[in-house]
Amino acid sequence: MRFDIPEPDEPARLAARERLAGLVKPLGALGTLEELAEWLSAAHGSVPPRPLDDVRVVVFAGDHGVSACAGVSAYPREITAAMVRVFLSGASGVNVLAEQVGAQVRVLDIAVDADLSDVPARVRAYKVRRGSGSIDVTDALAPGQAEQAFRAGMAVADEEVDAGADLLIPGDMGIGNTTVAAALVAATLGLPATDVVGGGTGVDEEGRARKVAVVEAALTRAADRTNDPFELLTALGSACAAATAGFLVGGAARGVPVLLDGVFSGAAALVARDIAPGAQRWWLAGHRSTEPSQHYALKALGLHPILDLGLRLGEGSGAVQAVPVLRSARAVLADMGLLADLA
Repeated sequence: MRFDIPEPDEPARLAARERLAGLVKPLGALGTLEELAEWLSAAHGSVPPRPLDDVRVVVFAGDHGVSACAGVSAYPREITAAMVRVFLSGASGVNVLAEQVGAQVRVLDIAVDADLSDVPARVRAYKVRRGSGSIDVTDALAPGQAEQAFRAGMAVADEEVDAGADLLIPGDMGIGNTTVAAALVAATLGLPATDVVGGGTGVDEEGRARKVAVVEAALTRAADRTNDPFELLTALGSACAAATAGFLVGGAARGVPVLLDGVFSGAAALVARDIAPGAQRWWLAGHRSTEPSQHYALKALGLHPILDLGLRLGEGSGAVQAVPVLRSARAVLADMGLLADLA
């Protein structure tokens, strides 16, 4: 696949920097807000940037075969399907937090291993399969399914942008997803399992040791499949990881900023960068996850988390907390006075 990823507007970035230097404040006094203001100006090609009024969270839901491995998660696999219904009811963590910033939340069943025929058809419109293989012993996906899910993610990004999205946020829901994310990051960056595996849903040290063993087995099994990103997604990923990667590339291809959430979107972003080099120029990191593999992913992508609140819920919940910070960065450029105007 080849993608036409636009370049952010460098003259706009420089114009924003010049205006920031002339505002009624000491030079650089607003720190990261100034960096974000420059970034948004480049993304929008204007100073000040456009308002971030239409924020859209898309939660990609799917089950992971590794959830059947004893101790890998503190919660059973059935939670994934139950949570899809919670998202639809508006009562999930990301629903509540997104409401505070006026963001819309959409959930999609990409690979939930349950009968969800009772939910609206639009939720199942991009379903690729039911669940994924347990990556320690078999491939996550059948041949061709990674590409199918990736294209689905791109199509979803197009839908959201066509509907007016100013900012896209990928969310995730799937028991076992931190194990899959750890495997993808380790394989992409050549790291040992012990470095990337965290506590996930809150497992104890014994559970973490089981997760390490699962990831080590997966990495050994797929050792010769890591050079091609779609082969990597097939062997060690999942349909929702592939769809998330497509969503990230889709946003970049349309020139719309994407705010990454936690460990799962970070892992998908690493793969997405390899599929579409340059797409990472359109991404920001919303927050720092407690999962170690996210640290390695963001470092490799050259991204710095906007917030560090100790969050590990997923769903897009951490990224939505960074939306007010981005709006504040824009407001600095739009509304602060100039030193030159002082009497």
